[in-house]
Amino acid sequence: MVELVKPALEHLPSYKAALERGWSPDNVRLLAATREQLAAIENDPAAFLADLDDPEGKGPSITLPDGTKVPRLPGFRRWIWDGEAAGSIGIRWQPGTAALPPHVLGHIGYAVVPWKRWRGYATEALRLMLGEARAIGLPFVEITCKPDNLPSQKVVLANGGRFIKRFFEDAAYGEAERLRYRIDL
Repeated sequence: MVELVKPALEHLPSYKAALERGWSPDNVRLLAATREQLAAIENDPAAFLADLDDPEGKGPSITLPDGTKVPRLPGFRRWIWDGEAAGSIGIRWQPGTAALPPHVLGHIGYAVVPWKRWRGYATEALRLMLGEARAIGLPFVEITCKPDNLPSQKVVLANGGRFIKRFFEDAAYGEAERLRYRIDL
């Protein structure tokens, strides 16, 4: 059974082991994000965990792939858990609106560890996170993926997503083509 757990010290060794195996919870920054997270865990585990749960957006600014710093949006991350770390899913939003700034690719992002893919974990994690999005008061969420990422497209569609449009990422992300999906809540 897969569930979403709030990042906590009791789960940290398993999460850290997944990072050490080369997995990245960040589908954009990949191994750079993995290295940063491992360093943050080593430096101050409690601060690392606190940084993953920021529903008021009071944390430090976010660094985009091109090095640009932008204000942090409210958001939080949950770990996909089946008795050990199986991945990560996060949500971010702007208070009072469902709109996102141009540099934010979507409301929800997720990544499953490679050795646990194809088990329905991402589909279930997204289903569970949609409940959190409803609780925040969002009328819908948008999720983006690369055109060749068929598994992610299937996850979104299985959760009621509908294709909105093709677009090109903000310059900070390299202006690659993406697909935008919307799930009404």
